[in-house]
Amino acid sequence: MPPIPETATDLPLDSLSTHLAEILPRFDGPLQADLLSGGRSNPTYALTEGTNEWILRRPPYGAVWKSAHDIGREARVLQALAGTAVPVPAVVDHCRDESVIGAPFYVMPRIAGRTLRDRTDTEALTPLQRRGLAKSLVSTLVALHEIDPLEVGLGDFGRPDGYLERQLRRWDQQWDSLRTPDRVDASELRRALAAAMPTSTLTGIVHGDYKLDNVLVSTEDPTRIVAVLDWEMATLGDTLADVGFLLSFWDEIGGPHNPLTAGATALEGFPPAHEMATMYAEQRDIDVNDLSWYVAFSNYKLAVILQQIHVRHLRGETRGEGFEELGPMINPLIELALDRLEEHR
Repeated sequence: MPPIPETATDLPLDSLSTHLAEILPRFDGPLQADLLSGGRSNPTYALTEGTNEWILRRPPYGAVWKSAHDIGREARVLQALAGTAVPVPAVVDHCRDESVIGAPFYVMPRIAGRTLRDRTDTEALTPLQRRGLAKSLVSTLVALHEIDPLEVGLGDFGRPDGYLERQLRRWDQQWDSLRTPDRVDASELRRALAAAMPTSTLTGIVHGDYKLDNVLVSTEDPTRIVAVLDWEMATLGDTLADVGFLLSFWDEIGGPHNPLTAGATALEGFPPAHEMATMYAEQRDIDVNDLSWYVAFSNYKLAVILQQIHVRHLRGETRGEGFEELGPMINPLIELALDRLEEHR
């Protein structure tokens, strides 16, 4: 395994500069880099040579279940969605040659915008802005789900048939492979999810990680989404899985909070989760009677993702701050998922 960089300056900037100078039409050098994300998903770096700015994404260092961090799939879906109603960054380079930085990677221009990560960020918005942002989150997700995968070259991007069964089996396998002594027994939840699994009827392009802090909003108008980010889990499947994932992070005033967001949307102006689901259903002209199963599954999926990161952190394979806070969030997510399934019964 290659050494894990302490900072972005440990990237092989000389070889990266040589590569980018051959690829990019405007590149003055020398290259500088800042680590923006230490590996909670795919490590992300800001690059500049003083004039232009780019973002580089690569797989995590020491990643477990590397299939969940396929940079090639992420680059492909971004390229496919360019020019559609879904705002995505352009891919200016997708490098499969691991000799350049030690892993495959892709580069995109840096887009001006804001990421709203927690309650501190959303408290700065007005109630009217919060409602407008919620509407944009729904309409952008509808735009994605209304795209015909064949028309954008993604007809072979996944297998919609049996998507939920495969997803549950995959996350079960990952949970089993990552168990640590401090984890609760998730067997009851897993049995309940398998027994209550709905039949998929609405298939399309699934983002897989669609939530408030994975979109970039305009610095001038926080109700306008300028880019949807973090497509590493995108595939073809049941589009309601994206709705459930978004709502699993949708905290409400007086209700239980997702431990990761801790009340980010539990503020005046943000509509309740059931209204978000209604907006989505009306825009797609579909019936959505009960999303509790999808929300519960999303809580479980998030628990497994956090466990992946927790295990990497225990192994010393992460860099950055805040990783020690993720482990204590996992057991409450399992319990929250069981509570959600009670609503489904």
